[in-house]
Amino acid sequence: MKVRITAATAAFLFAAGIGVGFAAQKLRPTPATYHEKAPKDAARALLEMALVQSGKNGSWERIGAGRVYYLGGFKAEGQAIFDALLNGKHEDSDVYRIARVYAEAGEWAKAKPLFDGFLARNPDDGKGLAEVGAHYLLQGDRATAERLFDRALEIENNDPWMSEHMAGAYLGVKPQE
Repeated sequence: MKVRITAATAAFLFAAGIGVGFAAQKLRPTPATYHEKAPKDAARALLEMALVQSGKNGSWERIGAGRVYYLGGFKAEGQAIFDALLNGKHEDSDVYRIARVYAEAGEWAKAKPLFDGFLARNPDDGKGLAEVGAHYLLQGDRATAERLFDRALEIENNDPWMSEHMAGAYLGVKPQE
């Protein structure tokens, strides 16, 4: 009896998964999605498709759509995506990517606690330390930036991305992923 229930459940989940995957495959942008539409309407239609295409478990993809919403003038929609991700099960990399969006938007007060939390949970991430240090330097906090740079170099001192993040910050250039 137990084997039948397990088999039936597995078959149902398999079929449901195929259905979700098939639906996502069918939903694809076409020229009609954006031709002859106002830019914001075209963007909104494409972003709606991107969210469906990314599914429930595509956190990086959802953050990417949230970034475009947030930076593109649909801040509430982007914030809703970020809040949903942060309030559910998520990876530290999700927190980091959302912090990057806030930093890119010039919202250091929102980015800083997310970056700080990420570093507290990932103290051996040299590249992360260097990038967050660069953001601190860009905000005028050179002492914290250089403390983070020092820690980053103790972990890894042969990563060109780290060196570029640090150098760029001294010149006012934001880190780029």
